[in-house]
Amino acid sequence: METIETIILRNLVQTDDYTRRVVPFLDEEYFKDRNERVIFTLIRDHIHKYNRPPNRDSLSIALENRGGLSEQGYKDCTIIIKTITEPSADIDKDWLYDQTEKFCKDKAVYNAIIRSIEIIDGKSKNETKNAIPNILSDALAVSFDEQIGHDYIVDSDERYDFYHKVEHKTPFDLDLFNQITNGGVPNKTLNVILAGTGVGKSLFMCHHAASCYASNLNVLYITCEMAEERIAERIDANLMDITMDDLRHLPKVSYDKKLGRITKDIKSTMVVKEYPTATANVNHFRHLLEELKLKKNFKPDVIFIDYLNICSSARFKAGANTNSYMYIKSIAEELRGLAVEWDVPIFTATQTNRTGFASNDFGLEDTSESFGLPATADLMFGLISTEELEEQGKIMVKQLKNRYNDVATNRKFVVGINRGKMKLFDVSNSDINLQNAGQEADVVVDSAGYDGKNFDEKFRGSRKKFNELRFEDV
Repeated sequence: METIETIILRNLVQTDDYTRRVVPFLDEEYFKDRNERVIFTLIRDHIHKYNRPPNRDSLSIALENRGGLSEQGYKDCTIIIKTITEPSADIDKDWLYDQTEKFCKDKAVYNAIIRSIEIIDGKSKNETKNAIPNILSDALAVSFDEQIGHDYIVDSDERYDFYHKVEHKTPFDLDLFNQITNGGVPNKTLNVILAGTGVGKSLFMCHHAASCYASNLNVLYITCEMAEERIAERIDANLMDITMDDLRHLPKVSYDKKLGRITKDIKSTMVVKEYPTATANVNHFRHLLEELKLKKNFKPDVIFIDYLNICSSARFKAGANTNSYMYIKSIAEELRGLAVEWDVPIFTATQTNRTGFASNDFGLEDTSESFGLPATADLMFGLISTEELEEQGKIMVKQLKNRYNDVATNRKFVVGINRGKMKLFDVSNSDINLQNAGQEADVVVDSAGYDGKNFDEKFRGSRKKFNELRFEDV
């Protein structure tokens, strides 16, 4: 009875359609027998060079020219060439294709396990134990993907169905954020908050993390700045609707009762993980996700990373002939790749530069360290705070980049903020009035704040004029 390896080699030589379908997925490491591995490399090299399978003569000549074989090895390879080039009975192509895919999957997993054992035993010089989850996941992902592109005419029906497919999104609990994102952020996206120090980047992420958790979404919050307990404390204050000061003085019995009421109808899980500043990169996050999946059967629906600039890059070393533009851009690309890999939206934040910190109306150009970050983000918005806004318990949001909707619609708007309770909330129509130089200006607002488009049209101009605006309760 012939082995699957012999059957594969024979059909690589004799069946042109089969060869073109499977060669991209075969690897010489899948052939355990050294002589079969030699023959496979000869076949593969011939196909790559001449774009067609070899015959017996071309294989025999290639074998003679190869060298590096013992006399017995050469004889064994000659026998294999004779066997796989002899005429054979017809074979079910579907069966052959399925068996070849199974062969590749089994060999990939087997080789990954052997490689992982070598790493554990310290026999690998270039890889650590952190690489094992990636090695195994790559092996498990081996498959014969027949999709080689979208044919404009042939695939028109699929394209039409895509247009009308309801996309899975992670919604906000703030009306205007849902409006500017068409109902929430899709999976496989990177969403970035831009603000100065102390304005509310972490507050926003803690609020949205609490909102997602309360909506029965699994939440992973990675912090590279504050301790795990500090993040959990902010989320507690938000969900319990009490101030941070009151939370610290809350008796244990009352705390347990409040926590019980919150979690009564929540079936999801929230995990907060702390990493030392500037030490963790996407490989650490990927390893964490694998560990959580393996040990807790936990897969997040949304990930928060607080925050991007104090992560490290998996591809570049900080200061090693790498400028800040490339370094921060690489981190952003790696995080977005992680979002695609795990099919989740990722929220993170970045600082404004010195100019943006002193401004009440900054833009993308005021992103600190790297303009490559806005180029990578799917959604980017700024948080702006002034003394007038603080007095009224409000914060301004300015859209900077938006792949989900027209960025000119609701470019600027305000939401309510309660820093003590770490909460954000919608602002009703009657809460807002704009004045400029003593003259009242009626601004059309929706259910949650300003119409940013009208705001821009009326007040686009110098920053001095913007700073003269006063926000007052009606």
